[in-house]
Amino acid sequence: MDFDTLAIHGGYRSDDTHSSSVPVHRTSAYHFDDTNHAADLFALKQLGNIYTRLMNPTQNVLETRMAALEGGVASVALSSGTAAIHYSVLNICRQGDEIVSANNLYGGTYTMFDSILPDYGIRTTFVDINNAEEIESAIHEKTRLIFAEVIGNPVLDMANIGMLSKIAKKHSLPLVIDSTLTPPCIFKPIEHGANVVIHSLSKWIGGHGTAIGGIAIDGGNFDWSNEKFKNFNEPDSSYHGLRYAKDLGDLTPLCFALRMRLVPLRNLGSCISPDNAWLFLQGIETLSLRMERHNENALKVAKHLENHDQVSWVRYPGLEKDPSHQNAVSQLKNGFGGMVVFGIKGGSEQGAAFIDRLKLFCHLANVGDAKSLAIHPASTTHSQLDEKQQRAGGITPDLIRLSIGIESIEDIIADIDLALSQ
Repeated sequence: MDFDTLAIHGGYRSDDTHSSSVPVHRTSAYHFDDTNHAADLFALKQLGNIYTRLMNPTQNVLETRMAALEGGVASVALSSGTAAIHYSVLNICRQGDEIVSANNLYGGTYTMFDSILPDYGIRTTFVDINNAEEIESAIHEKTRLIFAEVIGNPVLDMANIGMLSKIAKKHSLPLVIDSTLTPPCIFKPIEHGANVVIHSLSKWIGGHGTAIGGIAIDGGNFDWSNEKFKNFNEPDSSYHGLRYAKDLGDLTPLCFALRMRLVPLRNLGSCISPDNAWLFLQGIETLSLRMERHNENALKVAKHLENHDQVSWVRYPGLEKDPSHQNAVSQLKNGFGGMVVFGIKGGSEQGAAFIDRLKLFCHLANVGDAKSLAIHPASTTHSQLDEKQQRAGGITPDLIRLSIGIESIEDIIADIDLALSQ
């Protein structure tokens, strides 16, 4: 089926209630047929529902649909995009292992990699993600994955996923990609060589600012049997001595997703609620339609700001003069996303004044909503980074981040102009 058909029908036809829409299964646990059925489920001899922390029928439709839309083999939905990143790392790395990561990350991800994971023995080397020589020089015998965002938040530099995939394959490393700013109707990282794709479902996929959730999609295209990935090749003492890359038989291509469900999700518990999973399914049904308007409006805003006398610079991958334009044209289809960032003349003080004068735009820490949103990252979303870290990621005091909604473009531009003119 084509993308828009999968977005509505993927993962669900009807259940034994004959409901035409996906039901919300508000239950914590599920009846077993008998003791043999229960034992088979826990021993992975049979797949099915045990406890909603592990899996839920509503969640299963979401996971199946997102895997289909991204071209993966399986996925695991979690309580947030941050949890999806954290569990993806824990699924691959052990104490003493290392990560090579882009330096232009969302602030929370940067802090996780820079300040939290080192306390557990997992170290990160941050690099310019489009500098192949710098990436290569950061990889050594302890490196276990390469991580990047397709479009960095908030500066909007775009990574060359094909180039990263070649480097990752050369060193037998998985390429883990956060594609939150590029939902699958405009970009599919797996088609360009990524092995694991992560989304914050709270953004464009949900699309209405009503729920928190994340997902990790398993591309099924990485050989986890390499002995350096101990989590997949050494017996798991907590799960009957199972070796995920060796003992799953026909399910081996799904071993990344299965281990994430059985180890970090089962035992650490960042599960998604059935109600949130259902809300995201509603968002997915209109994803392509909404992204058309997001893309169209964002490009018009970016072009308008380019010519504004109160604006010193503008970043948007769809602008011909943007440093990421060629990367974007060669990889994205159906638009360049809904984010625009710009530098306001007068720096941080004028940036704060601009935010306070907006009337239509909502001032909040989110992106990807149907409503237009604005924030000053240096003092909010990335304030936990010191000035050196901010500037390394391209975050300057004058930077304003706009998430362009699907309102009338005339009203969006009028609100920006009014705030700038005052």
